[in-house]
Amino acid sequence: MTAMPQILLCAEPLTAKAFAPFGEVIETTGHTPRWINEGTCQRFDDLAHVDALEDGGKPVISIFKAQPRPLPLPIEVLERHPQSSQAFFPLEQLPFLVVVAGDGGTPLAQRVRAFRATGLQGVNYRRNTWHHALIALDRTVHFLVVDRAGPGENCEQQRIDDVRVLVTDND
Repeated sequence: MTAMPQILLCAEPLTAKAFAPFGEVIETTGHTPRWINEGTCQRFDDLAHVDALEDGGKPVISIFKAQPRPLPLPIEVLERHPQSSQAFFPLEQLPFLVVVAGDGGTPLAQRVRAFRATGLQGVNYRRNTWHHALIALDRTVHFLVVDRAGPGENCEQQRIDDVRVLVTDND
């Protein structure tokens, strides 16, 4: 048996259009706020769809603390959540890496894409979207996370081989 060639992905900028097959980009750019609190606060509503109510589930808000990972990063495991969406937003306004895989009949490794999120963007993975765990780049990053709590298993994992992600200064 011959070994498959390694796939080296260069992270592309995270945009709503490029990320649409996987979920939503959470950002205020392009959204009109409304002023609240006696005109001292802008409120940006409905930036992502929370999908967590299946089979008695409920949305929960958590904080995750992600340690930086060395690059190029080998992608060995992807996960997906069959009962909910899952949203991540960085609290320190630091960039992070987003790795996802689209639906399709080809092997999972051939469907992987990588995006570089600015510190002013988050992501909301659509239900059943294959994705990598959080990838902080240079420093530890705290993320506000909105996902599901409730009965049943809501995390499937699949091992993949021969994929590495690279981030360059051009990203």
